[in-house]
Amino acid sequence: MDKLQAMAVFVQIAERGSLTAAAEVLDKSLPSVVRILASLEENLQTRLFNRTTRRIALTEEGRTYLESCRRLLADIDDAESALGQDETEPRGMITVTAPVRFGEMHVAPAVTRFLQHYTQVQVRLLLLDRVIDMLEEGVDVAVRIAPLTDSSLVAKPVGRIRQVVCASPKLIQEVGKPGRPKELAELPCIRFTGISSGSVWHFFRDGKPVPVSVNGSLSCNQVNPAVNACIAGLGFGMFLCYQVMPAVRRGELELVLTDFEPDPLPLSLVFPHRRLSSTRLRIFVDWMAEAIPESLQANERVQS
Repeated sequence: MDKLQAMAVFVQIAERGSLTAAAEVLDKSLPSVVRILASLEENLQTRLFNRTTRRIALTEEGRTYLESCRRLLADIDDAESALGQDETEPRGMITVTAPVRFGEMHVAPAVTRFLQHYTQVQVRLLLLDRVIDMLEEGVDVAVRIAPLTDSSLVAKPVGRIRQVVCASPKLIQEVGKPGRPKELAELPCIRFTGISSGSVWHFFRDGKPVPVSVNGSLSCNQVNPAVNACIAGLGFGMFLCYQVMPAVRRGELELVLTDFEPDPLPLSLVFPHRRLSSTRLRIFVDWMAEAIPESLQANERVQS
């Protein structure tokens, strides 16, 4: 049995979610893929998938083995790419994840320019509003807007993201502009649960936390409907700055209580320690570390 080929087949089955899809990607017959997987499991004396007539799912042992296979295959790819290649010419696959709205605005355009410049690289871009296990899901780089808590990862700081409160000019004209956070308790608020629990907003004054309980007619877990409701005058909203700055620039929203904003959240490029040895990853991270701050500065800076 060709162990490396078997690992590559196993990885494709895991990533595609079916034997048939893996066979199509690998340009192999389905019986061939089935035989390779059976030989691999027999060689390992371990079942890698639980299989039924309708679905295939990794076992716990399969999830562990998947990361080892991805790591080994990536190392081989890096070694082969380095032979006869200049250090400035990376090649191979990079898997990247970022929050949906931030990814659309600032990550995807930078990735596009990167791929136009480095034509031997492929990027799999996953825009997800959830924190994923990078090692388990085979992600090379994650754009995170939060403090790093996993010591197995490296965080390269690329900026800071403000948490802001805003409302439509029409609503502010109707109910008045709040001068202190506690006034929001008596005003209509849109509770966007993607930034907090929704019912308690946190502010700071003279280094001390100022929590405020808010209420309103809309609670939403997605940013676009919440921002649109805020623009429509349904209430005050607390958002991450990049989510509302385009509307602020257009005059559809107005920032309030800027003197009471909590500390900005760190914006980082996050990646596993061991991936630093990859030429393509080092070049990609350096590229994004310049491109993202430039994009933020060009598209989001608004005087408050």
